[in-house]
Amino acid sequence: MKRLKHLYKDKLTVLSLAVVVGTGIVGICAPFVAPHDPEEVNMELRFAAASWDYWLGNDHLGRCVLSRLIYGIRPSVLYVFAALAVSVCIGAILGFMAGYFRGKTDAFIMRVCDVMLSFPGYVMSLAVIGVLGAGLENILIAFVLMKWAWFARVIRTSVMQYAESDYVKYSKALGVGHVRIMAKHIVPVSLPDIAVITSSSFGTMILQVSGFSFLGLGIQPPHAEWGMMLNEARAVMFSRPELMLAPGLAIVIVVSAINFLSDALQVALDPKLMNQSAKRQKQTFLPRPRLEEKRGIRYE
Repeated sequence: MKRLKHLYKDKLTVLSLAVVVGTGIVGICAPFVAPHDPEEVNMELRFAAASWDYWLGNDHLGRCVLSRLIYGIRPSVLYVFAALAVSVCIGAILGFMAGYFRGKTDAFIMRVCDVMLSFPGYVMSLAVIGVLGAGLENILIAFVLMKWAWFARVIRTSVMQYAESDYVKYSKALGVGHVRIMAKHIVPVSLPDIAVITSSSFGTMILQVSGFSFLGLGIQPPHAEWGMMLNEARAVMFSRPELMLAPGLAIVIVVSAINFLSDALQVALDPKLMNQSAKRQKQTFLPRPRLEEKRGIRYE
């Protein structure tokens, strides 16, 4: 908890956290926040400019751009976070088993991970989409199948650092069960590493979902999603660039906030990086020597 207090001293970190949390709250409360139905077609307002009723204007079917942007938070951010959580849970369970028990269990799980990681991520995702068909659900399934092996390997490396600790050996000698040892001694010290790798993967997955939707492989019309909104506005990108600007800025802002938050979390949870950051801050606020002192001139 003391390390996490350093996060609140950085204004950029606080701003990034506010952006991520605020985006999630707006997405959850989309039916109450959105001013209009995101799927309501009104051809009379086709490509209408921004107004008091439609703050970001209307798209090629007269739909409210702001409402579609708000509803697009769910598939672009919240559903991606759910798929990320499932991937981390599967990877954490297998990673803890491999790093703690070692031996044949470790060898079997790691060989399966090697097989999964031998396929490039995008190729694996396209293969799953080709078999199951286009759609957001199939992309999220592909992400779970693609990501769990990477999480398992990284978490296994973290667990192996603590599985041979003296307090773990002492607990084994006392006859404490394996599940209790992992829950009491290994999980708490491994959580910082899991939090860092999870936050760093979140922004990448958002970009991948938006990319697949932009190519027409993600969520299908008339539902709203940021990547699909970019694809729909591509035909009028020169005459109505604001239609691409809104979802594009939303992706950039959210992903940048997640990346800044991930970096700050890594510094806060890593003692070495935290000490380096503290030294830099001290050097920044140290008084600079006068020009005369630099030249060796002193006045009495």
